[in-house]
Amino acid sequence: MSIFYKNQGFKQADTSKATVLTCPIDGTIIVKSIYCANNDASSSIVVNMNFVDSSDSSTEYEFFRDDVPAKSQVNASPQGLNLEAGDAITVQAATGSNKIQGLISYALINRENENG
Repeated sequence: MSIFYKNQGFKQADTSKATVLTCPIDGTIIVKSIYCANNDASSSIVVNMNFVDSSDSSTEYEFFRDDVPAKSQVNASPQGLNLEAGDAITVQAATGSNKIQGLISYALINRENENG
């Protein structure tokens, strides 16, 4: 078993829902934080984030929905998240043009070098 500490950035180019992180099939992810920033100088933007549970027919569960104020950032996951193999995190913003961007800080635990 190996643990890798990683970061994954994301930018919302448009208003479509986008998968920003997927747990590999041979691992587990422990998400420490998901920072979401609004780079728009004048208005807040509604942002939704969902947990996609691959063990439940890829059912999505919303864990964050909020207006992110102009020129500010929020931690969308202050308590962290655990992702099992195939689980994912999606993001959707009411405004595109890369005004919403963020960073996911996580630990990837894989099963390589595992005995048995």
